[in-house]
Amino acid sequence: MDTDHLTDIWSRVFGTQPDPSLWLVIVTAVLALGAVVPRTAWRLSRNAVTIAHEGGHGLIALLTGRRLDGIRLHSDTSGLTVSRGKPTGLGMVLTAAAGYIAPSLLGLAGAALLAAGHITALLWGATALLLAMLIMIRNAYGVLTVVLTGAAFVLVSWLTTPDVQAAFAYAVVWFLLLGGVRPPFELMGKRRRGGAVDSDPDQLARLTHVPAAVWLGLFHVVTLCSLIGGGRWLLGL
Repeated sequence: MDTDHLTDIWSRVFGTQPDPSLWLVIVTAVLALGAVVPRTAWRLSRNAVTIAHEGGHGLIALLTGRRLDGIRLHSDTSGLTVSRGKPTGLGMVLTAAAGYIAPSLLGLAGAALLAAGHITALLWGATALLLAMLIMIRNAYGVLTVVLTGAAFVLVSWLTTPDVQAAFAYAVVWFLLLGGVRPPFELMGKRRRGGAVDSDPDQLARLTHVPAAVWLGLFHVVTLCSLIGGGRWLLGL
């Protein structure tokens, strides 16, 4: 591979692309909302949120020095991340707290990239994260889900026009921001009905002696603030 070709790839990935029109940004927001709000669509699209949720657990486990044994994604959109290490302490707390806020924080980071014009960098970065996660998947359904999601990013990155890439990138970020808000509300409803007795907030309550309701409230604050902040960036406000 010659130097000019490498320079071209570098410029393509890390350079900036023109901002899309406001109407495209709004249309992608509506499309993302359509994937989050209707129950039928959410049953399918929630798989992508689960990938981000479990990926958040796994990433923070590694960053805090824990050993990541594997990640499982299930067809009912649940997931499980298993790590080894000290069963208490800051690392375990951060790992347990990462899941419900990961989709929204990824969306916020994506919104920052798009606001700076780095559409291609976002698509390639997401592909790299999915590839890294694939290594740790330990069940067939999880592999299928991550491979299909990663394939969508690769195909859009390589085979489509800049306008399509921009639309896809904005739709993905809107989906993460909007989709990240719904799971804490779903968990709140399950807890009211006496379910989800060993959820992330319950584990955090045992680790920190802070009530699970406080942790759930924190998840609401992070996801809603991410939506507001990320939405303002995407809309150029």
